[in-house]
Amino acid sequence: MTDKKSTSYPKEKINILFLENISDAAVRNFKEGGYANVRKLSGALSEDELIKEVKDVHLLGIRSKTQITAKVLDAATKLQAIGCFCIGVNQVDLKTATKKGVTVFNAPYSNTRSVAELVIGLSIMLIRRIPDKNKAAHEGIWMKDAKGSYELRGKTLGIIGYGNIGSQVSVMAESLGMKVMFYDTVTKLPLGNAIPKKSLKEVLNAADIITLHVPETAATKNMINKTTLKQFKKGAILLNYARGEVVDLDALRKSILEGTISGAAVDTYPWEPEKNGDRFQTPLQDLPNVILTPHIGGSTEEAQHNIGEDVSNKLYQFLETGMTTGSHTVPPIALPLLEGTHRILHIHKNVPGVLSEINTQLSSHKINILSQYLKTNDEIGYVVLDVDKKLSTAAFNLLKSVKETIKVRLLY
Repeated sequence: MTDKKSTSYPKEKINILFLENISDAAVRNFKEGGYANVRKLSGALSEDELIKEVKDVHLLGIRSKTQITAKVLDAATKLQAIGCFCIGVNQVDLKTATKKGVTVFNAPYSNTRSVAELVIGLSIMLIRRIPDKNKAAHEGIWMKDAKGSYELRGKTLGIIGYGNIGSQVSVMAESLGMKVMFYDTVTKLPLGNAIPKKSLKEVLNAADIITLHVPETAATKNMINKTTLKQFKKGAILLNYARGEVVDLDALRKSILEGTISGAAVDTYPWEPEKNGDRFQTPLQDLPNVILTPHIGGSTEEAQHNIGEDVSNKLYQFLETGMTTGSHTVPPIALPLLEGTHRILHIHKNVPGVLSEINTQLSSHKINILSQYLKTNDEIGYVVLDVDKKLSTAAFNLLKSVKETIKVRLLY
């Protein structure tokens, strides 16, 4: 790494803001790397609060509660990257972030074990009807009864969404002697003896327990509704540790009361409180054999530490080398450092002629490009250039004047 004076963003001037009580591992990683201006806040911020806070922020770290809207991005004129310290990125306006050249990272794999373990544990609790027996015991009622209580062994688990979490649940379920079938809109290689099915209905008809592991999209909204609930095997159990909009909770309540569904565990909801201690309501309250948890499927000490390490490392590598592997906005590039050069990052609209103009501008001023990387997506292009140290300031100024430029940064 070169002297601090040679970079357009000296470490002591980089402002980093972490919200929602992000793991201390993330803060530690940046401070150990020489970034002193790291602020950590315990809760989420409203849109108006964010607009005030992000004015001079270069890196922003959030979890699932904070909503990064177009207005927030418009106010964040210095923002280089956003780290979503969670699985998803649906809380960020990715279209606007892409147009503004803001790199967005997340941690899609870091809490899969935590969710998978809980799904298996909940399956055992529900198939044994432990919630009802627990409630009765707390009320002083003795319910020593085997009726309606079963083992997992030999039962069929239906997994909807065979991604990182769904496939891990699959392996764990088989180790307990369960049969596993799954449905995914994308063809996936089965693990172990899991059987892929061609339709959602096939899985719903046959499984004793259904667990959902799908993203929140227009196609998955209310995918479990009054129609699909009628396709469930009578007495089946439903677990939703995916997204709140995936299940019609009113329809699920009716199915539980009618006895079509014998139990359910739900962790995510269409509406969730802003902070701990707030009043929470759902149609599933006060139902038999139902376990409700407050969006904590991936909330273990291990998962939060892993997420903190994963996302902060991606953000750190982006600041230090321009690496964008894992980005949802700026095209992903992983590249080696080149000694004896200065590196410039150029983000531009993906239109014909930009790369040609970059090369023409630099060559006409006799600036030698020692190495160059380019990658594009539908919206933008990302160029990384290594140039002669003595000419890097001139190159930086020339690149700022290139048509269709969104962002230029002299890295080191």
